[in-house]
Amino acid sequence: MDKFSKTERTAFSGQRLITALIVCGLLISSSSYAQKIHVKTGIEVLKESNFKILQGKRVGLITNPTGVDNNLKSTIDILHEAPGVQLAALYGPEHGVRGDVHAGDKIDSFTDPNTGVPVFSLYGATRKPTKEMLEGIDVLIYDIQDIGCRSYTYISTMYLAMQAAAENNIEFVVLDRPNPLGGLKVEGNLVDEGFFSFVSQLRIPYVYGLTCGELAEMIIGERMIPEPCKLTVVKMKKWRRKMNFEDTGLPWVPTSPHIPFAHSAYFYPVSGILGELGYMSIDVGYTLPFEMFAAEWINAEEFAGALNAKQLPGVTFRPIHLKPYYSVGQGENFQGVQIYLTNFGKARLSDIQFHVMEAAAQLYPDKKVFDHAPENRFDMFDKVSGSNFIRLEFSKNHRFADIQSYWTKDEESFRKLSKRYYLYH
Repeated sequence: MDKFSKTERTAFSGQRLITALIVCGLLISSSSYAQKIHVKTGIEVLKESNFKILQGKRVGLITNPTGVDNNLKSTIDILHEAPGVQLAALYGPEHGVRGDVHAGDKIDSFTDPNTGVPVFSLYGATRKPTKEMLEGIDVLIYDIQDIGCRSYTYISTMYLAMQAAAENNIEFVVLDRPNPLGGLKVEGNLVDEGFFSFVSQLRIPYVYGLTCGELAEMIIGERMIPEPCKLTVVKMKKWRRKMNFEDTGLPWVPTSPHIPFAHSAYFYPVSGILGELGYMSIDVGYTLPFEMFAAEWINAEEFAGALNAKQLPGVTFRPIHLKPYYSVGQGENFQGVQIYLTNFGKARLSDIQFHVMEAAAQLYPDKKVFDHAPENRFDMFDKVSGSNFIRLEFSKNHRFADIQSYWTKDEESFRKLSKRYYLYH
């Protein structure tokens, strides 16, 4: 979902190659190994309660393949089989309920073959459940693994579904899951008026440091929707704010085709904004999605040297040579840098792409990003940035220092506000 609808749509056939590599064991995620699970997600806690809050109710479920219990059984099947619970409808976000839709592709409504339950698309003709879609539903449940970045569209789906629940007097339940970036990182400005969109639906920073349950509580508490819905958050057990995803021991289910591993979520805010421009490859199209910056006009060793000279906390850059399989630079010889997060806690994830843009302008002045990137991509860049100030101000001198205070101006106040809605410590 990657919010990258345009980038990902270009040649998803290449994803088959990545899938093949994974199957062959050439790409291995530590999340795929058996490990001790330390955290119980919302669906596990709901099971423990024998589905008490759902007894005798007709349930609508917003989910996708990430909605699973600790044994990787789908929440769809769990609720379909749950005694005293009637699973009456399913609602699919971007990528679909069963994960069979590519980024940006529209989804039609149909019947789920596994359960016989109707499936309504929330990424087709409408992104907000209609009254007709909700007919006969008593409670609407949200169970999706998010990645903690504002531009990832699942939280936009949750926000609009909460609005619909309020308008139709339906209960709303969030089965909470970890924020894979942890609960401490906050980065980026709040969305400016005029720049709200499905990739910046909420007035929150780019990296917002909350679980979906906490964010839902904030949506109600800060009156982000016209009328509050009746909200219940089924809290996790044993999750702590300092945890990244590996600390939880939970299995990782790809949240979208280019977030195949838990660590992929760490890199999404590193390169996601710049990636919207199609100006250089961020490795959507190779084997390290979001972990790299490369172009045919970059000298890998020179570029890595310039970026490492900045001595960014918790970050190291390695020269890399590649030939993308699809998307930006397909079939071309590219050079650039692979990003290593050597200290996740100290690293400023979203800043990295702006330092890359600055270094590129200094080393290759005829390739300055906003003099070189296609203008028809500027609108999406502004949307994911939450403002056009970033682009307009940066383009004057191509220096991160010119936008840094703007990018960081809302972080401390949001961090303070967030604490009112913490469900975990």
